[in-house]
Amino acid sequence: CALPIWAFEERTSKMGTVETSVTAPHPLRRILQAPSTFTVLAWGCAVAFALIIISGAAVRLTGSGLGCPDWPSCYSHHFTPETSIHPLVEFSNRMITGVISVLTALTVLCAHLRRPFRRDLALLSWSLLGGLVAEAVLGGVVVYTKLNPYLVLVHFIIAPAFFCLALTLAHRSTRRYDVPGVTLVPVALRRAGGVLLGLTFTVLLAGTVVTNAGPHAGNSDGQQVARRLPLALRAAVEPHAALAAVLLGLVIGLVVAVEAIGAAPRIKVVTTRLLTVVVLQGLLGVLQYAAHLPGWMVELHIIGAVSVTVGVVRFNLELIHHEPEPRSLPGRLEATRTPIVA
Repeated sequence: CALPIWAFEERTSKMGTVETSVTAPHPLRRILQAPSTFTVLAWGCAVAFALIIISGAAVRLTGSGLGCPDWPSCYSHHFTPETSIHPLVEFSNRMITGVISVLTALTVLCAHLRRPFRRDLALLSWSLLGGLVAEAVLGGVVVYTKLNPYLVLVHFIIAPAFFCLALTLAHRSTRRYDVPGVTLVPVALRRAGGVLLGLTFTVLLAGTVVTNAGPHAGNSDGQQVARRLPLALRAAVEPHAALAAVLLGLVIGLVVAVEAIGAAPRIKVVTTRLLTVVVLQGLLGVLQYAAHLPGWMVELHIIGAVSVTVGVVRFNLELIHHEPEPRSLPGRLEATRTPIVA
């Protein structure tokens, strides 16, 4: 039984036995202990990290990077923004960060209250919280350095890393990791999955370089234009496009390999969906470059990058099967009689 010691009451009867009864914990504590509660919070973190990536891109593309010139308040003399587009967009992005902070803190709390307790989920939750704090502080430094392009680059690439961590946490929360899983594919295909993950982050990094060299400086027209990377746009786009082509080729190879070995149906489905998303993302990248990078198309490209990241992480997680974990605590147990041991 995973219930804590304080939930047990003992009393000695005249017949020399100990009556042990299990009292149900407080309803709120019971909710916080339930594995299903932790899973909901973990998925909430994953969705929130996706939103912070998308909203962060919107800040740059609308020129709202310095809409709030101070941090953490919008202005040195006032916490909330003025009713104009740039301060509102920038401040909304900060509010999403605040929501994520509360959500992640609750996830850490529930990781320790969860029954059964799992050390891996607790460590991942703390890592998520630590990364979020670092990202928030770095965001403040970016504001005070007037959108230094190198700091903006680091700020942008950290978010997808912790998004992957959140996705992994949500997946693991529904599976048993206290026993070894069953590998569903050959070792070579698992290694290819690791290469795919590393290549995906390389493509994301190259895309971030393109963003920091492109026309969207990140601040509004009435302000001094933020510094850009000392790199011609074409010189930044070409390596990004070449890496994206390699990524597409690798995904095609994985689709063929998965079909050739007769992998589990869910692995085939995940791989096929990943190929579809990568193809659409590549087409969108070509179109936005031909159209001279309109802001709305760049935002769609960012959403596509988030979708590709989801597909890559899910592909790697599905290669090893772990049994589902029970998602609720046992109900109130009936009283039992246990003989006294002298």
